[in-house]
Amino acid sequence: MRNNNRFLLVVGLLILTFLLTSCAADPATTAPGVTLSVLPNGQPAQVTSGVQLLILMTVLSVAPAILILATSFTRLVIVLSMVRNAIGTPTIPPNQIVIGLALILTFFIMAPVYAKIDQTAIQPYLKNEINQETALKKAVEPVREFMFKQTRQKDIELFLSINGKERPEQLSDIQTVDLFPAFVISELRTAFTMGFIIYIPFLIIDLVISSILLSMGMMMLPPSLVSLPFKILLFVLVDGWYLLVKSLVLSFH
Repeated sequence: MRNNNRFLLVVGLLILTFLLTSCAADPATTAPGVTLSVLPNGQPAQVTSGVQLLILMTVLSVAPAILILATSFTRLVIVLSMVRNAIGTPTIPPNQIVIGLALILTFFIMAPVYAKIDQTAIQPYLKNEINQETALKKAVEPVREFMFKQTRQKDIELFLSINGKERPEQLSDIQTVDLFPAFVISELRTAFTMGFIIYIPFLIIDLVISSILLSMGMMMLPPSLVSLPFKILLFVLVDGWYLLVKSLVLSFH
């Protein structure tokens, strides 16, 4: 068995040596289904294309993080999750439903931003009216405008001071590297504020049910078991999903 493995290893090395030798002798060697080529030096266009492809793959790899943090998705998914916990059903609706609803609302809220990016950056670039660098700058401007509307001045000043930068006179002087984290923590603060307000009516129901059970001497009965149907009934009667989605969408206008 060992002799057979050694034999196969030797054969493989011989084949690899033959292929490398052939490629060195002939700059372009073609085998059935495989093309091996050795390009000469001094091909800047091909090097540039390779770098652009590498940058594109990098952008695609971080695209999910950008979608989550640079859009309305963060606020939406946090508030929806807190509503689910406030009602007392941490697994209903399932995570897939919550994330799917947050994505749909994100596309709806960000539609004007995407339309502006397509109009000012993508379409002119496809028509060869502007170069790639100009298209990227124009594509970032609508996103920055959206983030500025949702970011607190206090949060922007925080990251400017951390980087040792002076307070700029114009918004255009603020770099995206300072705006991005400020936008994220502003969204987290807004989401937790909305979640706290939503928690209050359900907390009142829990307190009322607990007081009633305690006065009746039913201390062994979990209050959450009794209050859950009342909280679901309250949420349905006030048309909770309508009010919740309406409040979330209007909070970005």
